Amino acid sequence: MVRDGIYYALAFTTAGVLIAALLEPVYGLPLFILAAFCGWFFRDPERLLPAGPVALSPADGKVVAVVSEGFESGARTTRISIFLNIFDVHVNRTPIGGTITDITYKKGSFLVASREIASAENEQNVITVRADDGTKVVFSQIAGLIARRIVCYKKVGDRVQAGERIGLIKFGSRVDVIFGPEWSIEVKPGVRVIAGTSVLARRAGEIVLPDVMTAAIIEEAALCQT
Repeated sequence: MVRDGIYYALAFTTAGVLIAALLEPVYGLPLFILAAFCGWFFRDPERLLPAGPVALSPADGKVVAVVSEGFESGARTTRISIFLNIFDVHVNRTPIGGTITDITYKKGSFLVASREIASAENEQNVITVRADDGTKVVFSQIAGLIARRIVCYKKVGDRVQAGERIGLIKFGSRVDVIFGPEWSIEVKPGVRVIAGTSVLARRAGEIVLPDVMTAAIIEEAALCQT
């Protein structure tokens, strides 16, 4: 569980105990339910991370947009937008390994995060990661109507591994990822993705899966043939 979840759960549990002791136990029940929800919402499961020349999803959720955008250094970029509903894991991970070269926090609105306009208008934290070969990926933690608290654990100059945890957005949000022309996009709108596991884009080369994941895929294929 994320540390923030522990704080919320303890606060609601303490308040529930006090109210139950001062009034009736039944009056503390809603606070106990909220404490349990916070423990579940701030879950932080381990993930099996594919290796190779790929960019991983920075968030759990549904791809709501894959669009071509403006030019950067004479080349067109592609934006992938992922919407996280309140039931998704909200821990964010970096798509590629490298060095964080820029972090820019932009003030803005708190529109419904599933709307296209949220990418431009909503409050967001924009992170740039540059790989050792010069490739870079830019991704944004975007606040939503309910999610008004963006957390980033990293700072400029930090080294990160692909799929490493970099922060979270609380209670429903959106994450945008910007790719240059050197990337081949692997997802389309409507697809659900998992942070640190789902491949959003790839460069030349093959994906190398961990042995545990490879064994699981082989076992699943064998079961399907029986």
